[in-house]
Amino acid sequence: MRKIFRALWRVLTFPFRAIFWLLALPFRALKKAHIFLTTDVEGSPVTDAFVDAVQAPSALWDNIQALRKHLLRMLIAVAVGVALVSAFTTQFIDFLSIPIGGITQLQAIDVTESVGVFMRVALLGGFALASPYLAFELWLFAAPGLRPKARVMGLIGIPLATILLLAGMAFAYFVMLPVALPFLLNFMGIQTIPRPSSYVNFVTGLMFWIGVAFEFPLVVFVLALMGIVKPSFLLQQWRFAVVLIAILAAAITPTVDPVNMALVMAPMILLYFLGIGLSYLAGIGRKKTKQTDENTT
Repeated sequence: MRKIFRALWRVLTFPFRAIFWLLALPFRALKKAHIFLTTDVEGSPVTDAFVDAVQAPSALWDNIQALRKHLLRMLIAVAVGVALVSAFTTQFIDFLSIPIGGITQLQAIDVTESVGVFMRVALLGGFALASPYLAFELWLFAAPGLRPKARVMGLIGIPLATILLLAGMAFAYFVMLPVALPFLLNFMGIQTIPRPSSYVNFVTGLMFWIGVAFEFPLVVFVLALMGIVKPSFLLQQWRFAVVLIAILAAAITPTVDPVNMALVMAPMILLYFLGIGLSYLAGIGRKKTKQTDENTT
């Protein structure tokens, strides 16, 4: 009889328990995230752990299994991103071809050229759409072996890296292409009819490398936080950095005129000095952590 009443009670209270479980779910997730971010790593340092792993390769099996799960989820995310972008790939190609007057200005020569361009834009767009989640999966894999502060900084760095990448791509599209394309398409008075494959490869490659260049301040900040790079060294070597930026700008710039090269150099130089400022902030934070560690010991 008790079993019958107990089963009846479970049936009657199931909707209320389900509502309570759903309402408490965000709070439980926040609690787990807080514990995960604030719990200090236990065990030996990274160098000792690496030596132990080399001596006993079987100890790496658990990490390999975890990495396999993360890679599988990353592959699924890329597949979902490609599927979503495929529905709007034609609109994306039309958007990329706006600087030359629209998609109708592109003329294909090969039979499969348009299909190849479609697949390239779909793959790149799907990868770009899934890139924040891919970075999050890599962070999840590396986070258990990091200190709490490094975990938080890595988690904050994911949206920052995405914003910087998008800012660089937007700069290449809205600033560089309108200046570079008229020069390229009418060089020496010879009118050029762009092909879909060459034009899309040119535009996507330029946007990608400019977006990567905009990640420089974040990279400098991470290196300074790890103690690999010092802001005083970066400030002393600013002349060498300008020369190196000029070489990179000449390699990235699609044209040989100094105007487009200056358009690439100016933001990269500003980003370099911004990276120096961020490295100073990272150095201050590193000193504070050392002081707190010394006080605790």
